[in-house]
Amino acid sequence: MPELPEVETVRRTLKELVVGEIIHDVTVNWSKIIKHPDDSQRFIELIKGEYIQDIHRKGKFLLFELTHYTLVSHLRMEGKYSVFQPSEPINKHVHVVFDLKSGKQLRYQDVRKFGTMHLFSKEEAKTSKPLSLLGPDPFEDNYSIERIIPLIQKSDRVIKNILLDQQVIAGLGNIYVDETLFRAQIHPLRKGSSLSDTELRVILAEAKQTLTEAVEQGGTTIRSYVNTQGKMGMFQQQLFAYGQENKPCKRCGHPISKMKVSNRGTHICEVCQTLDNS
Repeated sequence: MPELPEVETVRRTLKELVVGEIIHDVTVNWSKIIKHPDDSQRFIELIKGEYIQDIHRKGKFLLFELTHYTLVSHLRMEGKYSVFQPSEPINKHVHVVFDLKSGKQLRYQDVRKFGTMHLFSKEEAKTSKPLSLLGPDPFEDNYSIERIIPLIQKSDRVIKNILLDQQVIAGLGNIYVDETLFRAQIHPLRKGSSLSDTELRVILAEAKQTLTEAVEQGGTTIRSYVNTQGKMGMFQQQLFAYGQENKPCKRCGHPISKMKVSNRGTHICEVCQTLDNS
């Protein structure tokens, strides 16, 4: 699933390609992607004629800021946006086509069909699910480590699950949580209530630093992720833990281990990340 760095990379490339365009028409080939309004024909009626003013991001969600509406899009596992000429063939995995006034097409394709689109009025978008459920985004101006620390310390959940909870921090997923905890030298099974202020400041600082570096590298391509221009991310070349099973730890040389945390594959160094003080 694309995480914050991948979605941010998509946002940046999309912004260059479609901001300033007018949506002339829309074709929806898989109506279940449209979650609001619940009638895909109504979705089409509302969005036709809208001007694409900007594209923002909150956590893993893309926010297309239109004249009167906000289109909230989640890529889920395999969703991709690409810009084509109408003469180019449309593959069977393209489920929504936005015809732009310039003559180009913005196509949304999704092999797994898990992606979602919600079209809200601008005010409604801020107060409605899914955005209303999200915690702070690490790149928002109001992101505050000091506000997050007590939320984590009140929880008896393990730290990996807390960091994956989008209501605590928006944007982290399996890859970047593994990388964050490796850098912070914290075992993923440590309970939130066991972590000191100092440990949590390190974790949260490392999370933002890891995300920042990943954005600079265009995200991480493990399987199929590419940006809107078809380019792979490069951060996979800098991973310390995720996907490094049996390779030597770059800090101490001990082989990286893989374990399950709430049924998620989790990569750790058992020497650098211990359960001491848990």
